[in-house]
Amino acid sequence: MNLWPFSKSPAWNEVNYWALDLETSGLSPSDQILSVGMVPIRHGRIEYGAHYYSLVHPVRFDALSAEGIKAHHILPRELESAPPLGQVLDEIQQRIGDNILLLHYGSVDLGFLQRSFKALGRPWIKPLVVDTVLLLARLGERRRQLEPHTKPFPTGLAAARAALGLPGHIEHHALWDALATAELFLVLRNQLRARTLRQFVR
Repeated sequence: MNLWPFSKSPAWNEVNYWALDLETSGLSPSDQILSVGMVPIRHGRIEYGAHYYSLVHPVRFDALSAEGIKAHHILPRELESAPPLGQVLDEIQQRIGDNILLLHYGSVDLGFLQRSFKALGRPWIKPLVVDTVLLLARLGERRRQLEPHTKPFPTGLAAARAALGLPGHIEHHALWDALATAELFLVLRNQLRARTLRQFVR
């Protein structure tokens, strides 16, 4: 689909991006969002000072699993005073607006966001999405044209960052993973030599 049928695609750094990451109680459709981290990229630069982070008060405390807590280290008592999901969705929607939503493994977080909007009777905001996993695949394809036996890039966030020379980060924390995604995106943009937004979403 041509997103700009009658006009030129904007330059990649003429639009704003919000890198977003969620920590959830699990990966099934019935699981809950427990925290949200968002970091903006404006004019091609990460503006960490404008980040957003929040825990989310779960609807069902009894559904929180010990296995999930081992991954994200968010304890039930930390969630007791957290804002409800509706209030956090307001913050997400306000920030995304007409900006680009930047995700790593976009289908996972998109699924949780779409189900959450639907559960609260809200229309889905349908942002334009850039997925760093898809950009990794595109970069891998380009490298294989020069070196046919080159291995694909790893798709895990930490492993992908390491493969591209980025340092380690605190994993399974929504804010740090959002920042890590923003940094990975900028490296991929440089490696792909992308100049327009169209090159990220085609």
